[in-house]
Amino acid sequence: MIEFTPWSALAGGSLIGIATAILLLSQQRIAGVSGIAAGLLEPTERKQGWRWMFVAGLVLGTVLFQLLGGDTSQIRIDADSTVLVIGGVLVGFGTRLGGGCTSGHGVCGISRGSARSIVATIIFMVTAAIVVYLSRHVAGA
Repeated sequence: MIEFTPWSALAGGSLIGIATAILLLSQQRIAGVSGIAAGLLEPTERKQGWRWMFVAGLVLGTVLFQLLGGDTSQIRIDADSTVLVIGGVLVGFGTRLGGGCTSGHGVCGISRGSARSIVATIIFMVTAAIVVYLSRHVAGA
C-alpha cells in the first residue's frame, strides 16, 4: 500500500475544487468529466472551446506534474487491453445510465448538497468495491 500523503491530497483536492469553481463561475457548467467528454462527440454542440480546454488541462496537468519532478513510476495498469476497452465501455454506459460520473456527482453534486448525487456516489463506490472484491478475490484476476 502506498503511504498516506495528506499534504499532496490536500493540494490535489484544493486544485480540483478551484478548477470546478472556476468552471461553474465562468461557464455555468458542472465539472463532470464524462459529460464534458461526451459533449466533444456531439457535432450539434456550438460552444465546445471550453470543453477542449478542460480536457487539454487534464492531459497537460499530468505532463506539468512530471516536468516539475512528480513521480509517476509507481502508477501501473496490469490489465489486458481487451479488459481496459470493456471496462471503458461499461463505465461510459454507467455514466450515461447514472446521469453523470464521479466528478460530476461526487465532487460537484455532493458539494451542492444534491441528494441524487449523494445516492449516485454511494452506488458508484459500493459497486466499485464489489467489482474489486469479485475480480481480485473470487476470480483471482
